[in-house]
Amino acid sequence: MPLPQPSEALNVAPAGPTPSRTSLQGTLARMRARLGTHVLVVGGLCLAIAVILTLLDGNFPKKLLYSLCIGVACTTIVDLTRLAEAWLSDRLRQSRGLPPFDDLNGWRGALPGSVLAVLLGPGAGVWLVELFTRQPAESMLNLGSSSTRIIIAFSVLGTVFAVVVISTMERLSAARAQAEAAQRLAAENQLRLLQSQLEPHMIFNTLANLRVLIGLEPARAQAMLDHLIHFLRATLNASRTEAHPLATEFDRIADYLTLMGVRMGPRLQVQLDLPDALRALPVPPLLLQPLVENAIKHGLEPHVQGGRVTVSARADGAYLVLDVRDTGAGLGRDPAATAGTQFGLSQVRQRLSTLYGQAATLTLQAASDAAGGTLASVRLPTLDPAPPKTP
Repeated sequence: MPLPQPSEALNVAPAGPTPSRTSLQGTLARMRARLGTHVLVVGGLCLAIAVILTLLDGNFPKKLLYSLCIGVACTTIVDLTRLAEAWLSDRLRQSRGLPPFDDLNGWRGALPGSVLAVLLGPGAGVWLVELFTRQPAESMLNLGSSSTRIIIAFSVLGTVFAVVVISTMERLSAARAQAEAAQRLAAENQLRLLQSQLEPHMIFNTLANLRVLIGLEPARAQAMLDHLIHFLRATLNASRTEAHPLATEFDRIADYLTLMGVRMGPRLQVQLDLPDALRALPVPPLLLQPLVENAIKHGLEPHVQGGRVTVSARADGAYLVLDVRDTGAGLGRDPAATAGTQFGLSQVRQRLSTLYGQAATLTLQAASDAAGGTLASVRLPTLDPAPPKTP
């Protein structure tokens, strides 16, 4: 695999703040998200009211029609009022020079519409009945009629119940969104923590070797410096991206292994195997970094004769499998040498769990062939057209 060529400068785009959505945008998003649930709740509630009214006075088709029309009228009034309230909130914030902010959720956004629905919903529903049947319906202003009082009572109770249920579901949905945002923030923090694991002594040793090479082999020293620049640029870019192509991940691994080769010399052999068909697949940045570090630090460095590190990618059905294999000391042969591998592995597992849930796995096992060593395998559902979750 060809090694990456250096760029002229560190062109890292600053990470700007994510703009807040307006109240109107947030209200529309919540309406779209709960459309199916809204239809089920209102439809079920109207059916239940129609059944109760039928038990009191008979004539189920008529009661169902009244119930559905009044239910549709009440929920429409609630939703239109919420949209108007959101639009007005955005205009007021804009007039005061305040940034957009979605601050209408749950009861706060539904209460004004609920009051209007109770006052206007029954009358609007009766108008819809007249529109469908083309016959005059009983006026909701005739409070002396027992059927009118019953319909109004059920309309009020039904509207309040529907608003309570839907507002509660919105609050639960908002709580889930906050929990997911916290998970994404945790994933970002884990990535930054992972970046901080770049061992300072590795950089210092590389710089020390470069200082010697500048006087002895300037061309080689320049090449090593280029790889160091690539690697440090990658750590900066990774903090500002959620995913990058698999080819970029392999390029960063190539830079890191080249830097480690300055210290280990011929004791380190490298093999990178990335099929062309997989180069563009998105993966989390620096996902393989701790696995390659473990392969060298706990596999090859304790081995007097060194060995080989092989990083490969392959498709397995709808999954992408990334393997990091070394021919070093192996698992369990030197407990002191392998005692530190758990931290890096736990970081990778936590990132996979946050980004993919149970769909991604990391396994560590002894290599099965005569060369010995250790095999770490990451299994990702990245071959699915859907991208990984946002950290």
